[in-house]
This record gives sequence, C-alpha cells and structure tokens, in this order.
Amino acid sequence: MKTAASTRATLALAALATSLLLSGCAASAPRGPLERSGSAAEPRPVNVIMRDYVFQPTPIELVPGETVRFNIINGGLLPHEFVLGDRGVQAAWASAEAAATPPVPFATPPPASVPPTLAGLRVYLRSGEQSSVTYEVPAQGELLLACQIPGHVDEGMVGQVRRVRVGAPPTEPGRDARG
Repeated sequence: MKTAASTRATLALAALATSLLLSGCAASAPRGPLERSGSAAEPRPVNVIMRDYVFQPTPIELVPGETVRFNIINGGLLPHEFVLGDRGVQAAWASAEAAATPPVPFATPPPASVPPTLAGLRVYLRSGEQSSVTYEVPAQGELLLACQIPGHVDEGMVGQVRRVRVGAPPTEPGRDARG
C-alpha cells in the first residue's frame, strides 16, 4: 500500500522528469529570424539556463551594439557562473577563481574578483538561484562564454555566442552567424 508521502514523491519525480524533457525539447527547437534588437529603454530578453556543465541555449545570439537583459537560472546541482567576454576576461576570471579556491575541503574561500576596469560580465549562481542583468553588447570584438569555476571548462561548460543581424535567417549549429 502506498502512503501519501510515497505518492507525493512519485508525482514530484514525474513532474521533474516531464519538466526536464520539455526544457530539453525547447532548447533544441528551431528558431525563426530575430525580430528586434534591444535598446537601453527596452532591453531584449535573453533567457539562459545553466545546468551541470552546459549552457542552454547554445549558441546565444546577440546583435552588436544592442542592450539585452540576461535572465539566468542555475538549474544544475552545483554552483555555476556565466562569464561573458573576450579572452582577457575569461583568463582573468579563471585566474581569480583558481586563487579563490580553498586549499582544503570545507575552508571558507576568499572572494573572487578582477579589476573593475576589465570589461565583460560575470554572474555567479548557486543551485536553484536566478538573476537578471542588463548588458550592452560590444559593437566589435570577440565574445566568449564559459563557467570559470575550476574544473567546469574541463567538463565542457563552454557556450557559443553568435553575433547576428535582425531579420536574418537562422543558421544551423556549427555554421557561421547570421550575417
């Protein structure tokens, strides 16, 4: 005989499995042309889910010079970070994270930081946390996306960023950006 707690646990697992299945389908669904770019007055929403060692969606499509509002959720079991910027930004955060890693388990780590003059974006989230941040996409230069927590890049937590034009047809993964 099933208890009420057992039934609730079964329903919770079924709901979680359905949610994960649907989110996986949505992440791989084909997208149409980008309809508008964001502005400072009206940033374009860009939703990102960080899971254990993966960013969804990938690639993230950004229009040079636009303003976006990243709505970021950590749907993984581990803490993750969203680091967006050029190679210098990525290297700075990788170094800062390595320096902030405690030498022994259960030690309190020092905070990770980089010089405030360094461009780029970093959002650190624990499991289940979410954050929204407004970001102005640079008009030029390289944009890389990674989780610089030690070991996460090695596990494959690197996203793709594509610079696109409004109205251009989408490209297939692995091909050049729209325009």
